[in-house]
Amino acid sequence: MTVRVMFAGGGTGGHLYPGLAIARALVKQAPEIQPFFVGALRGIERDVLPKTEFEHLLLDLHPIYRQKPWRSWRTVRGLGSAWRALAREHRAHPSATVVGTGGYASGAALAFALSHRIPIQLQEQNSIPGITTRFFARYARAVYLGYPEAKTKLHPGAHTELFDSGNPIEPPPAPRPSRAAAREAWGFPSTGGAVVLAFGGSQGARPLNDAIASLLEAELPAGVRMIWGTGQGSYERYARLESEMVRVRPYLSPIQDAYAAADLALTRAGALTVAELCAWGIPSVLVPLPTAAADHQRANARALEAAGAAVSLEQSTLSAATLGASLHALLNAPGKLASMAESASARARPDAAERIASWILTTGQLKSLGA
Repeated sequence: MTVRVMFAGGGTGGHLYPGLAIARALVKQAPEIQPFFVGALRGIERDVLPKTEFEHLLLDLHPIYRQKPWRSWRTVRGLGSAWRALAREHRAHPSATVVGTGGYASGAALAFALSHRIPIQLQEQNSIPGITTRFFARYARAVYLGYPEAKTKLHPGAHTELFDSGNPIEPPPAPRPSRAAAREAWGFPSTGGAVVLAFGGSQGARPLNDAIASLLEAELPAGVRMIWGTGQGSYERYARLESEMVRVRPYLSPIQDAYAAADLALTRAGALTVAELCAWGIPSVLVPLPTAAADHQRANARALEAAGAAVSLEQSTLSAATLGASLHALLNAPGKLASMAESASARARPDAAERIASWILTTGQLKSLGA
C-alpha cells in the first residue's frame, strides 16, 4: 500500500530543497511513502523538479505584490486555477498529509488541505518565520524549526507540536575527507596558511563579489588562499582574478569539496547556507542580504553571532578595507577561530532530514496507513 505525502513550497531554493531532503529521508525510512510536490510555474522548482525522481504539479501561483498591488489580480486568478487543479489531484490521489516548506508556492496547497481535513505540517527555515508559517502554524499538527529562536515568533494551536529540528540539508559524508586532501584537490598546499570559502549563492551577490574583487586587487592577507563561487551570471566579470592563490568558479557543485577545504567562510546568511556551515563546523563572516523578506537574513546572522559561531558584517559597510580587516582579525586569532568552529558544530543538525521524516511518520500517523 502506498501513502502519498504532498510537499508544498518553493519559489526559491531555500523553500524547495528542504522538502526534497525530507522526501528522500521519508522514502529511505518507509519505501511505501510516495512524495508528491506542488510548486509554482514561475519558481525555481520549474527547473529543479523535472530532474528529480518525484512526481510534481506546477501551478500558476504568484506572490502578493506588496510594492505593486495592481498586479495582485494575478495572485487571485492563480489561486482559483490552483484550487481546481488541487481538487483534481486530490480526487485521483488523496494525500495523507501535506508538508509546507514555505514561500508563496505553499499557501494554496495548505489552505486546500485544511478545507479537506488533511493534516498539515510545516518546516520553517529561518529564525524569523515567514508569513505562510506564521499564518498556518495555529492549524498545523507539527512545525519543524530550523532555528529554535523562531519559536518566540509563532502562535501555535492547542494541538500543534514545535520541534527544534534544524534545517534539512545533505549532511557531510562519513568519514569526512581530510582538510589536507581537500586542499590538495584544489591545488593548494596541504598545510599552512588558511583557505577562505566565499560565495553568495547560485546567482552570486554583486556587492559581496565586488568587495572580494577589490580585496583581491589590493592583495589577500598573507598566507590566505580563496575558493570563490561568483554565481553563474557573474563569472565572466571576475574570472580574470583566478591565480595561484585564488580559485574562481561560476558555481560550486558539489560544494562539499569546498567545505572540506575551508577554514573560514564568507557568505550570505541564508538559512540553508548557515545550516551547512554549522554541519561542517566552519566559522563564518556573514553578510546578510538587506532586502530579504522580514529581514530574516540579518536575524539568522545575529543568531549565529550571538552563539559565537559567526561574525556579522553589514552590506552597507562592505568594502575591501572592512572585509580585509574582518578576515585578518579572525585568521590571526586561531584560538577564536577554533572556538567559533566549535560553536558552529554545536548548532549543527546534520541529521535534521532524517529526524523530521521520523516525526512526520509518527506525528502524521502515517504508519497506521501502511508506511
